[in-house]
Amino acid sequence: MASPSLAQRLGLGKLALAFWHQPVGRIRDSLRHGGPLVVRETERQRRVMEAAAITLPPLPERPGASLTSLHLLTGRRFWYQTAFCLHSFARHAETGVNAHIYDDGSFDETLRRQLTGLGSGLVFHPAATIRSRLDDLLPEKKFPVLRERWRNYPNIRKLTEPHLGSTGWKLVIDSDLLFFRRPGFLIDWCAAPDRPLHAVDCEESYGYSRALMERLAGAPIPPLVNVGLCGLRSESLDWHELEAWCAELIAREKTNYYLEQALVAMLVARAQPCAVAPASDYVTKPDRSEGMAPRAVMHHYVAESKRWYFRHGWRRAIADHA
Repeated sequence: MASPSLAQRLGLGKLALAFWHQPVGRIRDSLRHGGPLVVRETERQRRVMEAAAITLPPLPERPGASLTSLHLLTGRRFWYQTAFCLHSFARHAETGVNAHIYDDGSFDETLRRQLTGLGSGLVFHPAATIRSRLDDLLPEKKFPVLRERWRNYPNIRKLTEPHLGSTGWKLVIDSDLLFFRRPGFLIDWCAAPDRPLHAVDCEESYGYSRALMERLAGAPIPPLVNVGLCGLRSESLDWHELEAWCAELIAREKTNYYLEQALVAMLVARAQPCAVAPASDYVTKPDRSEGMAPRAVMHHYVAESKRWYFRHGWRRAIADHA
């Protein structure tokens, strides 16, 4: 009997993907997040959180206090998380907050007004300005891989937007963070940065083999680097090197969601020792107990912990404010 043609095999593969692998994947995701009813309620609470963000007052002003600068990439899908993140930080920091907001390309004027309404401490970097700087300093002909990733992989923009064409140390943070205590470790670093800073992951997630990463970086890769908190010195980034790293990683082991985290792990591998946020205070993926009754300084709500974020965390932030 003749073997199936390539076209037939591809057709069967697409059918298997559509009618088996994708549905099974969705079921598994639903069960990880508590099952269909829990997922539905979590989504309802997410929408309530988004609506509540519109009513948040301006960030508290602290005349005469020191100033802490934060850098965040955000857009239409995440602006409300950015608002709650900044509010929770500002309330507990006991410093002024200077927040640089980088448009991911999805902002319209309404969303921009909602975020800039949080106060005079926000500096908005519009998409047109970002794109112009990108074309000048990271042209497609010289940096084809980085530009392709910039178009199709938004996480890489957490490196390019704050650091490209800039100087000085910057603390880039994710929007899905909430603060419940004074973030002294971050405040102290921002006041006198002298080495890269990163958070600790709940499990190692680089997406690429350690052997390949270490060969490219020329140094041992530190464990559990998480970029929800990422402090780097802008002029230390060699964009030609990052282009070469991306090209090699992708050519040998394909594209991966964790590419940006792998790149940062390779960058900080050369800068040991780094400033590492204490994992007990700056928690990546809080469990149910911690999610419902926060004891840590900060939560980074990744993966299944989104459930505690949307159902409990932001409400606790409001309660702390009250």
